[in-house]
Amino acid sequence: MAIAEFRFPSQVLQTPVAFNAILPDSGDGPFAVLYLLHGMYDDYTGWMRRSRIEVYVEGLPLVVIMPNGQNSFYANVHDGPQFHHHIVSEVIANVERLLPVKRTRAGRAIGGLSMGGYGAMRLALTHPDEFVSVHSHSGALMRGSVRCSAKDEPHIHSIFGSDPTGTPHDLIALARYARRSGKMPRILFDCGTEDFTLEANRAFHAALTTMHIPHEYREFPGGHTWDYWDEHIRQAIDFHAAALRIRRNK
Repeated sequence: MAIAEFRFPSQVLQTPVAFNAILPDSGDGPFAVLYLLHGMYDDYTGWMRRSRIEVYVEGLPLVVIMPNGQNSFYANVHDGPQFHHHIVSEVIANVERLLPVKRTRAGRAIGGLSMGGYGAMRLALTHPDEFVSVHSHSGALMRGSVRCSAKDEPHIHSIFGSDPTGTPHDLIALARYARRSGKMPRILFDCGTEDFTLEANRAFHAALTTMHIPHEYREFPGGHTWDYWDEHIRQAIDFHAAALRIRRNK
């Protein structure tokens, strides 16, 4: 496998940015793409440093892109950074300009962990015509569907406001929108039974079930840890491979 780091000046964020890429070691492309998002207090190097993602995608005709989201929840912040717009308009555009990847919905998937699980679901449900599948590990999936509290950190209030329900931050509202679009991506999310986001994941599962939106939800032993995410990213890769209609080279 080849690993590359790309740097470019972001016009949206008005700052230099970077993303990591894992590239197949054979084939001419165009390849399917998985955009893989990091969690809070981490960066675009997290998946490479703390998981075996390079090993798990070996032999697949798949490019993995790991962009930077800081602590933004991959949202557009009022009077602040526009990370949602940055991913959609700059990261994807640069990947498709620089690398031999597919440029259609059928060739794009997205996923992430914790904050990145929320971000992946937000991007996929906001742009169901851009992604064929989405997954989340231990995602903060109800973050935009409940009122903020006094216990939340100040930057949470700056992103979501006091009551984000019904806004573009609300994954339940976005799921309704995606369903109306007629292009619902395939959805997978999981959570550890000792994870502090467990009730939020169960609540999101219940909401999707009530709306009759097809999805897969799984619970496994484990907490909010890299041991858990490193284990279950392998299942997510298989899920995306099926949606992207790609197979591992023998």
